[in-house]
Amino acid sequence: MMKFKSAGWTGETPETINRRHNSTCVLQLTRRLNVVLLAISAVVAGDITGATAATNVVDATTLRGKVMCGYQGWFRCPGDQAKEGWIHWSRDPSRIAPDTLTVEMWPDMSDYPADERFPAPGFSSADGAQACLFSNEQPGTVRRHFQWMREYGIDGVWLQHFLVDLPGGPIETRYASRCRVLQNVRAAAQETGRVWAVTFDIAALPADKIVDVLTREWKKLVQEGVTQDPRYLHERGLPVVEIWGFYHGNPHNRMTAKVANQLIDFFKSAGSANRAWLVGGGDWQWRHNPDPEWQKFIRRLDAYSPWNVGNYYKDDNGAHAATGSWPQDKRECDKCGLLWLPVVYPGFSWDNLQKLPPGTSLIPRRDGKFLWEQFHALSELQVDTVCVAMFDEVDEGTAIFKVTSSPPVPGHFVTYEGLPSDWYLRLVGEATKLLHQKQEVPASIPIHF
Repeated sequence: MMKFKSAGWTGETPETINRRHNSTCVLQLTRRLNVVLLAISAVVAGDITGATAATNVVDATTLRGKVMCGYQGWFRCPGDQAKEGWIHWSRDPSRIAPDTLTVEMWPDMSDYPADERFPAPGFSSADGAQACLFSNEQPGTVRRHFQWMREYGIDGVWLQHFLVDLPGGPIETRYASRCRVLQNVRAAAQETGRVWAVTFDIAALPADKIVDVLTREWKKLVQEGVTQDPRYLHERGLPVVEIWGFYHGNPHNRMTAKVANQLIDFFKSAGSANRAWLVGGGDWQWRHNPDPEWQKFIRRLDAYSPWNVGNYYKDDNGAHAATGSWPQDKRECDKCGLLWLPVVYPGFSWDNLQKLPPGTSLIPRRDGKFLWEQFHALSELQVDTVCVAMFDEVDEGTAIFKVTSSPPVPGHFVTYEGLPSDWYLRLVGEATKLLHQKQEVPASIPIHF
């Protein structure tokens, strides 16, 4: 069969295009039906708030216009199903103490019921009560996080899927737990009408294993029907997937041009059941990479998301995220036919994780102004597709979910500076609403504490 070329040609035959078009139509019809079913089920359950929210189910047929958060989902506690101990709360799985902490913030646990609270020995609140933490192994906890997204108007998440935890990785013993968390996310998105997509993070995996580990897991997700879930994000009829770790010469992210092209070939193979709409994430200085092979393969992606966390400057008014490269980033992506997917963040700190003196790594949040300025800058560029780093990243102090400003003792913690624990959910929700409505995000925060 003769193939043809046109603007945006993908190498598919007309028959393949027709099959994909028909599949897309069926998928869209299924998702419309899913909206109705969500509303009906909420009414039957007596959940009027849920029924109202179900009529505003997030459109899963396109990434464009979405404000989505990174979701680590990597927290575990002694007594949960994983039986791995204090994973990602402490550097010692068997105990948690001020000298073992790897988190910078303590979540506000007031909304979590008893079966989602895991006592943290040695830590207590100001009134002497036992301090507790959560585990993503609990379906109710993940559901709660997604209910917050629905309540505050956030579209969904990029679920981090770390290659080191997958079969073939150095800590594949965590794979069963990671699969359960993925299923928790899958169910929570379905219940709340949010969208989600997988982000494969290549950090710490040897270069010669990346392609095999990643593609094997993607094939499994496809075969199990995960990517055809009504809540799984699609673009142009294809499931969206992100690969994180496009850092040139980085010892922790061992990406090479050869590996990158192998991955791109896999996800772009015409007619393959494993085809996907591919987002790459990595270096914010990507345009200045001197390696011509890197410049070539980045332009083969469907979207690029430069990691901007930690990129900032100071003036008399305090710290500000560096956004000066954004206009040129967008122009270059537009010229190459890439979607530019910018990353915004609320602040930063990883003193406990890196064993630094308190305050050493802090990028202050300035009561939310640090984050809001980034949304304002994107609004001026008329950009409405955004990645927020992160929903639950208390390890590096970038979380936007409910964090307490009255953390337990002892230990060093960064707080929301006395602001309500939902302040950053409110900020992201407000910015999302304005971007959805194609309205300007004003220079000053329009809502109050």
